[in-house]
Amino acid sequence: MSTFGAPGAGPKIQKPTPPERGSFPLDHDGECKSVMASYLRCIKAHRGTNDNECRMQAKAYLQCRMERYVLRIPF
Repeated sequence: MSTFGAPGAGPKIQKPTPPERGSFPLDHDGECKSVMASYLRCIKAHRGTNDNECRMQAKAYLQCRMERYVLRIPF
């Protein structure tokens, strides 16, 4: 007897899983905290709008994070 077309024989749908721990580096040492604080002050001053000044500070924060992360990758 064939199971073709039987209930439950279809493809299984897998639930997405979160990324592995450590896949997004956190700023545990607070090396970029001053840049982050200035960005948050900018957002508060501009009442949450996507102002160009705030975007540039966000870019500086991400650049700081990337520089710190790249330097720590072992070869």
